[in-house]
Amino acid sequence: MGLKSKDLLGLKQLTADEIMEILETAKMMKMVLKGDNKKTSHLQGKSVVTLFYENSTRTRLSFELASKYMGSASANITTSGSSVAKGESLLDTARTIDSMGTDIIIMRHNQSGAPHFLAPRINASIVNAGDGMNEHPTQALLDMFTIYEKYGTLEGKKIAICGDCYHSRVVRSDAIGMTKLGAEVKIYGPKTMMPMGIEKLGCTVADSVADAVKDADAVMGLRVQLERQTKSLFPSVAEYSKYYAITPEMLALAKEGAILMHPGPCNHGVELPTAVYDCDQSVINEQVTNGVAVRMAVLYLLIARRYNL
Repeated sequence: MGLKSKDLLGLKQLTADEIMEILETAKMMKMVLKGDNKKTSHLQGKSVVTLFYENSTRTRLSFELASKYMGSASANITTSGSSVAKGESLLDTARTIDSMGTDIIIMRHNQSGAPHFLAPRINASIVNAGDGMNEHPTQALLDMFTIYEKYGTLEGKKIAICGDCYHSRVVRSDAIGMTKLGAEVKIYGPKTMMPMGIEKLGCTVADSVADAVKDADAVMGLRVQLERQTKSLFPSVAEYSKYYAITPEMLALAKEGAILMHPGPCNHGVELPTAVYDCDQSVINEQVTNGVAVRMAVLYLLIARRYNL
């Protein structure tokens, strides 16, 4: 029971068996979420701190709710309301939190590798909630859980991911994790928004949205991350929507009953028209629910390892 490492830093570090243990544990945690009483004692007497150097709604709130549903003492730290605003270093901040008896620190940082830097230097378990343009492991885990719930496996499933791949840490974690479980991942986006060498993560770069989506079991749109761009990588929003959006016509190329996904938040009318976002095939809101269940599973499995439960 539990994960091999004291930390969850990325999908690169997890084996296929560990990923499946998280997904199976998430199934049980989702039953708790769907029940009338969401309180459990899995983290009773344990402490969880969220440390976010970037803005977040879904990830931060789902981690906070996950820890509270399982009975932990939890706290939230933002850079604007902490000594970070006074110039305190990342390591000093983490050591301060660690010295207060914290079991798990969930951190999001704008620098790739920040969680990996901290993990060997503190006693608390580190959970990577997104680091720069590297990985977002728990988002990928909830994406995989959503597909797993639908099909019972990822083995042999075709997954299409379209949009701003260059700035997306989600696509990196998804490509790594989904291919470990035997899925075929095809990605597509503007050439100016496609990372060089991303095929090394196990995915295939498609020639068009239609090529990526054709016969897919799951189709995912990625948000155009304007806040990470220092220069315009496409002529206009209208042109992006015309050539790169997942329209109803594009979605129709997927397998019958294919699910539509998006990590959120969505730029309506850019990567997805609102009609597609709200269509019957959309499981975007279910992904949010699954995000809480998966994060409950991750926290529980890390605690199980720490205390040999």
